[in-house]
Amino acid sequence: MSRVVITNNLTLDGVMQSPSHPDEDRRGGFEHGGWAAPYADQVMADFMAKRIEKDGTMLFGRRTYEQFASYWPHQPDDNPYAAVLNNRRKYVVSTTLSDPLPWASSARLDGVEAVARLKEEPGGDMGVLGSGELAQSLMRDGLVDEYVLSIHPLVLGSGRRLFPEGSPSAKLELVESVTTTTGVVIGTYRPR
Repeated sequence: MSRVVITNNLTLDGVMQSPSHPDEDRRGGFEHGGWAAPYADQVMADFMAKRIEKDGTMLFGRRTYEQFASYWPHQPDDNPYAAVLNNRRKYVVSTTLSDPLPWASSARLDGVEAVARLKEEPGGDMGVLGSGELAQSLMRDGLVDEYVLSIHPLVLGSGRRLFPEGSPSAKLELVESVTTTTGVVIGTYRPR
């Protein structure tokens, strides 16, 4: 049986929207894009490199898939993230994309029900990077086995949150934590 592991960047007030660059996700007039970049350090890079190596397959929502597919196939092979992301089996949960998908080793799933079926198969962890709407659907259906949350010492006051109003309640257990040199706390949580 496989596990679903959500890996996400969050601010202290729970915002996950557009951590990487200013134009990543401007939905709702979001003007704070790129907020996570100043907090990157070697501790975080090493932790995330080890984490991504544990994943057997990758799960993406459509938006995140399209962003990653437009960037990672064009990065040099000596980039450790590029090698893993380009060669790893990837699934995108989408009802709007059509096959064949452009990024190597990618396949489309019609909904979270397909993720539930994949969990029943043997294999490593299924890693969800970003993909907020997919993550929320997986949480609603009780399919998340672990959260790896990089909590940044920053409050934005607006933006899309991983746990918005109306999210299902959940009791989590902290199983690992790492603090970076920039004050980011990377917490690994599992449902109790």
